[in-house]
Amino acid sequence: MVLDVARLLLFPALMAFAAASDLLTMTISNRVSLLLVAGFLVLAPLSGMGLHEMLSHAGAGLAVLVVAFSCFAMGWVGGGDAKVAAAAALWFGFGHTLEYLVYASLFGGALTLLLLQFRQWPLPASLYGQDWLLRLHGKNTGIPYGIALAFAALLIYPETDWVRAVDLARFGLH
Repeated sequence: MVLDVARLLLFPALMAFAAASDLLTMTISNRVSLLLVAGFLVLAPLSGMGLHEMLSHAGAGLAVLVVAFSCFAMGWVGGGDAKVAAAAALWFGFGHTLEYLVYASLFGGALTLLLLQFRQWPLPASLYGQDWLLRLHGKNTGIPYGIALAFAALLIYPETDWVRAVDLARFGLH
């Protein structure tokens, strides 16, 4: 039961936290990525994942880390975004990583267009006290891509073996 709750909640909660953190502060703490990796390393063997499959998942995470840090070096994404994307790929393995990255790209493009439009409008004076909103509205700030990464992850996660292994009827979710 505890393992099922952990499989259902840990990854989605950390991804949602990453999105909220990026929205409010334009940063994602390294702790989020480290917790995602640690959660995988604990839950994978407890869920019956063998060493070969764990190494395959690690390969997916490493591949995304290399590509994401190349994007970071080009100034296209933040370092926190790169680490969270790689940690999500660790959870998804090669079976779901491409789909995850496609959705993240689509959501990221839509988010970018929405924010660019939002930044063209004047911010009402009544909202000037909201530091996070001023940061988000600033034309020289980046895009909180962690939001797109989290949306994509939350869309893909229910299709993974992590969720399929859970007896959802036990939770009234069949």
